[in-house]
Amino acid sequence: MRWSDVVDFLFPAACVECDAVGEGLCARCFPAAAPLQFDLGGLHCSALGPYCGPLRHAVLALKSGRRDVAEALGIRLSPYVVRARDVAAVVPVPTTVRRRRQRGFDQAELLARIAARDSGLPVVAALAQTAGDAQRGRSRKERLAAVGRFAYGAASLASGMRVLLLDDVVTTGSSLRDCQAALGAAGIRVPAAIVVARADR
Repeated sequence: MRWSDVVDFLFPAACVECDAVGEGLCARCFPAAAPLQFDLGGLHCSALGPYCGPLRHAVLALKSGRRDVAEALGIRLSPYVVRARDVAAVVPVPTTVRRRRQRGFDQAELLARIAARDSGLPVVAALAQTAGDAQRGRSRKERLAAVGRFAYGAASLASGMRVLLLDDVVTTGSSLRDCQAALGAAGIRVPAAIVVARADR
């Protein structure tokens, strides 16, 4: 028996909204609103919904280390990955090294691995955050001014490839565009991105 099985038995997944045992965000509490489709300067984006209510609670729980919530959200992102056309890989938007150490995982990378399970697409951690600080808590002006925060370094991706970006939340879109620019400098095209939620800009 794996240690993770023991943990799951002792601490079963429970909905962040209603505490029902079974999954990190249950079907009853998942927002019924239609998914969001929007454009960020030529980058087509899809979100499960707005950053409020159950989705906000779920993202905050994910950022606090809830892997069961990552499973629930990743499963709901999976259809977007499966439907992605002409892309060779899924590339998560990386968090800072400090945040990763605190949580024990990178939330976007974990989401990507769950979301891509049924797609046949590899998840390539092609980017590293070089600024060392997170966007959370910054003003809109500070977010938009924060450019050049990501560096590309993946030997498994080649110039001319098309990839799909994946992140938890988009606010101004500066992180997604910054990642797109870092990949673009290496000749890698980023036609689209998927996120859990879109925050009010």
